[in-house]
Amino acid sequence: MNSASAAPTTAPAADAATPASAAVESDLQIAGDILAVQHLLQPAREHPVTVAEFAGLARSIAEDRASWEHLVQYDATTRWYHRLRTGPGYEVWLLSWVPGQGSGRHGHGASSGVLTVLEGGLTEHSARGPLALGPGSQRVFAPGYAHEVVNDGLEGAVSLHVYFPGLTEMPMHSCSPARGERVPA
Repeated sequence: MNSASAAPTTAPAADAATPASAAVESDLQIAGDILAVQHLLQPAREHPVTVAEFAGLARSIAEDRASWEHLVQYDATTRWYHRLRTGPGYEVWLLSWVPGQGSGRHGHGASSGVLTVLEGGLTEHSARGPLALGPGSQRVFAPGYAHEVVNDGLEGAVSLHVYFPGLTEMPMHSCSPARGERVPA
């Protein structure tokens, strides 16, 4: 009997002590954080439609320093921001942060987003705790996600923010009543 016609072998049976649900792994368990697995990321399309494509758009803009570097300004009184690009159902913002500047704890309304650090370092504070973000770091978030972003460093920082759909509200979260603000973070 040749190997091509051999009967297929079956996978070993799950351990009787292991519940059936534990044997099934999700895509996230198999692949892990998609942003940490570079070969799974898709190249940017002209008009992205998936989270991975929006992350790819942010990476391609980050790599094209000539498209944004000359625009960056620093303002000691408030975070500087500039809408860099818009497309069908999304917008891209460029922000700068002097040392000590932060966004305040906020959400993004109905928008999902990708935050990419271009220069310097930022710290994201969320329910999971603080997370240091250096150049090239990306964070992806869905509607309902609240965080605060702060430049805890001694030098200026620059970040890129892609929102889909475009940002229409930024509800602030604090001990005082929430207030809306149309400043990307």
